[in-house]
Amino acid sequence: MGCRQRAAKRELMRVTAGSDAHGQPAVVPDPDATAPGRGAHLHPTAECYDLAVRRRTFARALRHEGPLSAAPVEEFLASRADPQ
Repeated sequence: MGCRQRAAKRELMRVTAGSDAHGQPAVVPDPDATAPGRGAHLHPTAECYDLAVRRRTFARALRHEGPLSAAPVEEFLASRADPQ
């Protein structure tokens, strides 16, 4: 979604439309790819995530009307980042 480069499915992270901790519509990570519903895939990197946010591709890819918070995906990526 973000960088638009092709990759094997196992190299990508699946995201779905769900809700955040406050019950608001949000894009949530689905690392096991088991959540029901429409999903979209992106590279699990900050660069790909930033491009997806800048291009506003989450709502379009997930066919969701209205705004979606991407904070849960950002938190998930930050938790996976290697501490330096």
